[in-house]
Amino acid sequence: MLDYILLLFSVLIIIVGIAGCILPVIPGPPLTFAGLLVAQLTKFADFSFNTLFFLGALAVVVQILDYIVPVWGAKKFGGSRAGVWGSVIGLIIGLFFLPLGPFGIIGILGGPFCGALVGEIMAGKKSDKAFRAAFGTFIGFVTGTLMKLATSFIITGFFVKEVWQTIFQ
Repeated sequence: MLDYILLLFSVLIIIVGIAGCILPVIPGPPLTFAGLLVAQLTKFADFSFNTLFFLGALAVVVQILDYIVPVWGAKKFGGSRAGVWGSVIGLIIGLFFLPLGPFGIIGILGGPFCGALVGEIMAGKKSDKAFRAAFGTFIGFVTGTLMKLATSFIITGFFVKEVWQTIFQ
């Protein structure tokens, strides 16, 4: 019975981890990896040390890169810290105003861009330079998000494969 409870708990952690790839306050890949570790405690999963080490290192590296890539994108296009912060705030606002349905993607993508643009303008940039900087910040943000999603989906793939093989063997 405990194995089933832990398996359910690991699935919930993985789902929250995947959501965390988009939500800036939740560390997506490390949480997804934590779900894998919880599954390792059950009879449904038996990952090798090498697999756990590789996936754990991948989760940590991608999480660190998620803080570096948006700043790099902003700097590459002439952005500032205000643009990066505006991008994060814009994402949060976009998630609250357009959270569901086909318009949710507009909030997730448009919010960071608009936020970065407002941040750059508030930092004193003229509109053309602010637009370019906001674009760079947006590209960095999207790149970081895609890296986190790819990593979380890779970890989830290992989880599903292992659990599926164990249950249906």
